[in-house]
Amino acid sequence: MKNQKGRGLQILLFLLPTILLLLIFFIIPILMTFGFAFTNMSLTGEAAKSLEFVGFQNFTNMFQDPDFRISVYRTLVFLILSAVIGQVVLGFLIALLMKEKNVTFRRVIGIIVIAGWVTPEIVVAFCMIAFFGDMGSLNSILEAIGLKSVSWLYTFPMTCVVIANIWHGTAFSMMVYQSALDDIPKSVEEAATIDGARPFQVIRYVTLPMVKGSIVTNMMLVTLQTLGVFTLIYTMTGGGPGNSTQTLPIFMYNQAFVNYQFGYGTAISLVLLFIGIVASLLYMRSMKVKV
Repeated sequence: MKNQKGRGLQILLFLLPTILLLLIFFIIPILMTFGFAFTNMSLTGEAAKSLEFVGFQNFTNMFQDPDFRISVYRTLVFLILSAVIGQVVLGFLIALLMKEKNVTFRRVIGIIVIAGWVTPEIVVAFCMIAFFGDMGSLNSILEAIGLKSVSWLYTFPMTCVVIANIWHGTAFSMMVYQSALDDIPKSVEEAATIDGARPFQVIRYVTLPMVKGSIVTNMMLVTLQTLGVFTLIYTMTGGGPGNSTQTLPIFMYNQAFVNYQFGYGTAISLVLLFIGIVASLLYMRSMKVKV
């Protein structure tokens, strides 16, 4: 019994640094965020004089704010186009095309795709500005073939940030799917082919069900990552023109660090957290549903 207690104490002491780090940098900040969301914390105006508990006033103001509703809509558009449709689908297609190809081909394509993923987000943003800018590469190509240049970041800002995020994040999905596809027994797909299944039918009825777990897990991870994208959008467009690319992270930043309404900003962060939790629960639930 004493040996078990001593063993437990040793384990606790071994984990103590990790526990302290989690408390200081994760748990305590989360608890403070929950607390500040129900206050009038601010650096300007009358509210800056004294910190007061305002209950659900921040949330009431938030749901009545048209800019908040627009930001939620922009966030969902950005999430669906760049993550669910973009990264997930494109990553799967690339992994599928690379399946059973020779090593050299897989390495070359892998390096090209992974280059965008390993590049820091701020660098990706500046690369995309250099590509979509008025004097950028895309307009130079258009002018070289006799077409009129377009102010892409002003005319099609959401399309530009969606493409940028797809280019930046697709490699992660590709690697997840590539690993899952390599684990499928070759004999299973060959048996389906011998039974008369066409390539599309093999993918639909054999490949997809066998990698469903990887697909759902990847969708959950990509969704959570995309919900928090800030640097890429803020550097490329600043949330504009107007509010055309103002997602929830941009809206939260503007309220907290531009307007100095920290209570309101933390309330927005809780809504963003809630959206991520709901999405994760839906993905986890879908894993239990049979195809």
